[in-house]
Amino acid sequence: MSIRDIESVEEVVFMDEIFDCEQPRRKKKSYRARVSPLEMYSDAEFRRKYRFSKEGAIKLIDLFGSQLKSDGRGGKLSPDLQILNALRCWGRNEVQDDSADLHGISQQSITNVCRRVALSIVQKKQMYIRMPANLDEEVQKMNMFSDICGFRSVVGCIDCTRIRIPHVPGNEGHYYINRKNFPSLNVQVVCDASLKIMDIVARWYGSAHDSRIFNESALKLKFEGGQFHGRLLGDSGYTCTPYLFTPVLRPRSRKEVRYNAMHVRTRNSVERCFGVLKSRFRCLQTGFRNSLENIKLYIVALAILHNIAIIFNEEEFPVEEEVVEEQELQPIQAVGRGAAVRAAFIEENF
Repeated sequence: MSIRDIESVEEVVFMDEIFDCEQPRRKKKSYRARVSPLEMYSDAEFRRKYRFSKEGAIKLIDLFGSQLKSDGRGGKLSPDLQILNALRCWGRNEVQDDSADLHGISQQSITNVCRRVALSIVQKKQMYIRMPANLDEEVQKMNMFSDICGFRSVVGCIDCTRIRIPHVPGNEGHYYINRKNFPSLNVQVVCDASLKIMDIVARWYGSAHDSRIFNESALKLKFEGGQFHGRLLGDSGYTCTPYLFTPVLRPRSRKEVRYNAMHVRTRNSVERCFGVLKSRFRCLQTGFRNSLENIKLYIVALAILHNIAIIFNEEEFPVEEEVVEEQELQPIQAVGRGAAVRAAFIEENF
């Protein structure tokens, strides 16, 4: 070996020592032990933490688990753990990092799991969130409302609720600031007398007025097209129409007073619906910390789970006073054909 070759070898060794060119050995992955919450907790404790009974949770796993099977690579997370992780995050509104530690997975995995579970739930939206499909179903809904206090021909109650979201950056951010000065989505819901959600719109910014959301919804087009024989009940934030009755703002007769009283009792179904929904899934009351895209997805998924809880006869959680919704500040005066149809209805039935 020549002197030049020796100098070249020494230079390479020297450069390796300076820059530590040796490749580090790959760290071996380790996975924390995972125990099913179904085995960890008593029935009462499980329900408090996961918002469903054990029996109800098992039924949810049977309904949605087949769409959540992983490919088995790495730290495989079973469908039941995916669903239970999502329920705990949404129900208790825990920080995702805390929920991840409790279940032995990473925080990013919790984010991915919640989205994956929500997508699997929303795929079955048409099965669980739908308006009456025929006259027999519609009559059944109307009879349920009539049983409350005798208000006839009601197929659903409509209202909006605001769901707190993180600050939205950019030029459109101010549209999400509602009248209480915090960013939110304004979510429209139509429910039946059993508090099941039959229609939901979860895409409007917080400053949007309730009446505008309905006026630009597909549901209004269906009512105007004569698809339904019954009508909706809404508060005075909506325009009174032949298919959406609102209260009489200044009742002048005994019949109008009685109409208002029965209207309030019947329409209270949608207020109770919001209370039960938000008490089961606390994230809807205290707000989300996720991306706007995921929040809209989660709201629809939780509406479906709310309906499933009713189908499963799951026990309701106590409704807190703060869950009660407020009416719009600016009532809309009923005029035109809607006011005339309402007046005739009051004269005939009250």
